[in-house]
Amino acid sequence: MILLDDVSLTYPDGDSRVTAVDHVTLEGRPGVLTGITGPSGSGKSSLLALAATLVRPDSGRVVIDGVDATDLGAAARTALRRERIGIVFQQPQLLPSLTTREQLRVMAELGGRGTRERRASVRGRIDELLDAVGLGHLADRRPAQLSGGQRQRVAIARALVHDPRVLLVDEPTSALDRARGAEVMALLARLTRERQTATLLVTHDLVHAGALDETVEIVDGRVATADAAAPV
Repeated sequence: MILLDDVSLTYPDGDSRVTAVDHVTLEGRPGVLTGITGPSGSGKSSLLALAATLVRPDSGRVVIDGVDATDLGAAARTALRRERIGIVFQQPQLLPSLTTREQLRVMAELGGRGTRERRASVRGRIDELLDAVGLGHLADRRPAQLSGGQRQRVAIARALVHDPRVLLVDEPTSALDRARGAEVMALLARLTRERQTATLLVTHDLVHAGALDETVEIVDGRVATADAAAPV
């Protein structure tokens, strides 16, 4: 579960400050894919940065899987992201020299503070994850040998390596054609249900809205409309 509880965020602009997020309350529940929509500059990406604990709100709380991250120090927030949050960026940001399997293996080794048994367990999930995103047969290919949709699937699998409770996804279809975008959205919806992640997905592309369980529209930093699905 993730809860953004009455969060606000401002940025400096000369002698004043600009409000990016204005008293937003939003809950992401396990097994539910929640879309965050709105026009460019509405505050969607700032809201996702708050959810990822990459920035601290001016006011309000960010609660991740029962942990109030608001007052955690930088090291504790980093540990929280590593253990409980998966992030899929707009661009896959894969390392060009690594194979598909190696992209996930590097993520499994990041941090290095877990027990040897835990790291071995994470590594053991890599092939299972690649199968789950339909890339088991491409595990030894490098990014240049993959299509745009396949690279995005690698990024999704990589974000799930540590079995996060929260999955945050930024514009996953922006660089894909409509067919590949639909495949990625269907994959995210399926993985959200199967793995019971609380998934928040920022998108401006409402052509794929049918894959979303819930939709929250952000306008000028505020919640304008919310379309909630029935509880799961």
